[in-house]
Amino acid sequence: MDRYNLILNHPEYLKRLKKLRQLEQDRVFCRHDITHSLDVARIMYIISLEKKYNIDKDIIYATALLHDTGRIEQYNDNIPHNLASVKIAQSILSDCRYSDSEIEEICVAICKHRKKTQVRSRLTELLFSADKLSRLCFECKAEKECYWDKELKNNNIIY
Repeated sequence: MDRYNLILNHPEYLKRLKKLRQLEQDRVFCRHDITHSLDVARIMYIISLEKKYNIDKDIIYATALLHDTGRIEQYNDNIPHNLASVKIAQSILSDCRYSDSEIEEICVAICKHRKKTQVRSRLTELLFSADKLSRLCFECKAEKECYWDKELKNNNIIY
């Protein structure tokens, strides 16, 4: 079994998906569900292939699946989700047979995925870009109320 499928079936990951679904049930903006995570993973993988980055699919999918797991702490305790996600990812990745160096690489990307100025590795670049490209602002009913900068919004198909 691919290691990212171990993540997908990890009890802590499943618990967090369920809790996040509850917390975002009435959210009018983009949700941070499994569909978003898989969209991010697929976009990351496509860009990686096109740019010939040669990043393992297991690393890409693990990064995308785990990058928003800290949203619960952001909603409940006002902790930035990227920082909370790193702590969660470390434990889950360790349980799912990722090496220490892979865990470090994934956690750095998760930690730095929120701001373009923090992009330093190819994995971080992919996560930052795919996270934004996955959003369909051009069809969003709440686009006018969205807090994203106009330059970040996908009002066209961008790729």
